[in-house]
Amino acid sequence: MKKLLYILLVIAASTASAQEFDKNLTTARSSYGSGDLENARFAMEQMLRDLDMAIGKEILKLLPTQIGSLKTDEKKDNLTGGSGYGGGLYVQRHYGVDPKSGQIEIINNSPLINSIQAILTTPILGGMMRDENQKQVKIQGYKSLLTKTVNSETAKTNYELQIPMNNTLVTVRMEDSNEAEIVAAANGIQLAKIVAIAQ
Repeated sequence: MKKLLYILLVIAASTASAQEFDKNLTTARSSYGSGDLENARFAMEQMLRDLDMAIGKEILKLLPTQIGSLKTDEKKDNLTGGSGYGGGLYVQRHYGVDPKSGQIEIINNSPLINSIQAILTTPILGGMMRDENQKQVKIQGYKSLLTKTVNSETAKTNYELQIPMNNTLVTVRMEDSNEAEIVAAANGIQLAKIVAIAQ
């Protein structure tokens, strides 16, 4: 209940969003009351998308402005909400410039969560599927999957760290990096606050 109130307050903070939310709520109620279930569903889907967008904006505020020496490029922030369309919240922030760059990506209801959880929690399955470039690490108490790749053209080492948290997947990617850098970057993210908002 507290989370729902928080989300509604976030939406109310933006007058345009609040007006659109109220309009969709009124449409959903009247359509449902008149038996127009298709239009009621559409209006509800729009409300959920608006909620995802409001939540995403709050998550962007929680993301670090810098990971390691890489500063954020807020012009490249990517935010979408698609709860009503079979997808979910998607937030992406870029850092630095090529060749030394990184990004943080947050997706809720990601289809990858189950497969990553299986690798992390089933020792036999994890052992069969992993190679020498993958390993488990703990980030702020969460079991995570760290994957190292080497770019065949540049010979630079890149890392991807996937942190599944309930129904939310946080992914940190760093180009031309090392394990210590990506682990430090992930430990600088306010994971507990993000997962509380994204749920």
